Amino acid sequence: MRRGSWGCVAAPLGGLATGVLGSALLAAAWRACNVGVNGAANSLGLIVYGTLLTIAAAVWWGVLIGYAGRWNLAVAVLGGATGAAALVWIFVALLQVPHGYRC
Repeated sequence: MRRGSWGCVAAPLGGLATGVLGSALLAAAWRACNVGVNGAANSLGLIVYGTLLTIAAAVWWGVLIGYAGRWNLAVAVLGGATGAAALVWIFVALLQVPHGYRC
C-alpha cells in the first residue's frame, strides 16, 4: 500500500471512533443534566448528531492522512487526533445544554 493510500484506511476508522466518542460524551452530559424525557427520546438525537460528527471526522482524517501522510505519517496521525479532539470538544460544547437546560 502506498503512503498516500493510508487515508482510505484511516478515514472510516478515525471517523467512526470520533463519532462514538463524541456521542458517548454527549450522552453522559445529557444524562447528568437530566436533558430530555428519557434515554429513548435522546437516542434519535444522538444517532443523528453522532452520524454528522462521524462524517465530519472521516473527512478530516481522510484529507489529513491522505495528504500529509505522504511525507510524514506520524505528524499526520498527531494532526488527525488533535483535529478529532477539537471536533468532539466543539460538538459537546454546542450540544451539551439544548433548549436552555442548565445543570
